[in-house]
Amino acid sequence: MSWSVDHLVVGASTLEQGAAWCAAALGVLPRPGGKHPLMGTHNLLLAIGAPDFPRAYLEIIAIDPQAPAPQRRRWYDLDDPALRAALASGPRLIHWVAGCDDAVAECAALADAGIDRGEVLQAERDTPRGLLRWRISVRSDGQRLAGGALPTLIEWGDTHPADSLAASPVRLATLSVGRLPVAVARQLPAGVTIGDAFSATLDTPLGPVRLEGLA
Repeated sequence: MSWSVDHLVVGASTLEQGAAWCAAALGVLPRPGGKHPLMGTHNLLLAIGAPDFPRAYLEIIAIDPQAPAPQRRRWYDLDDPALRAALASGPRLIHWVAGCDDAVAECAALADAGIDRGEVLQAERDTPRGLLRWRISVRSDGQRLAGGALPTLIEWGDTHPADSLAASPVRLATLSVGRLPVAVARQLPAGVTIGDAFSATLDTPLGPVRLEGLA
């Protein structure tokens, strides 16, 4: 079993702020993603695929003010007061998501190693390009773990967002995930490095841009 870099997660207080940040920091505008009824969130997307990360994309995510509050804590710590306070000063890289072929088996393997990556939930969102369905690991407390460096696991259905996402001039150059448990480190995809902190570097029309993870 192996993982791939599926997407980076940038948290924002609002999608409007996220779009403005993307234009100013990366020199491009993201595309509409859709709404997540399960979590009361919505997103914007930007293709950032590169040779080492062929199907990677950037997700800008925010709580949807028009959606009813979910019956559980939202993913990616978006209900955490400290994280929400930090995002009030501007969007930040908060997490990354690793793709896999069997999320249930992968989460069971991590549990055997003492890592609770959470329950595997069925999720979907309607998009301008059609309905997407996937399975994803979400802890009941919504925590990202390891300051966002320990990835959420995702298993896509028949369609992946990269299949229809418009090309962009932004490329994921590097992804560093800090120090992680051995059970996670040995599953890291090619091109992902162990470093001192969670961070990513993007090649953009404005030049290289380094995104520092928000613990």
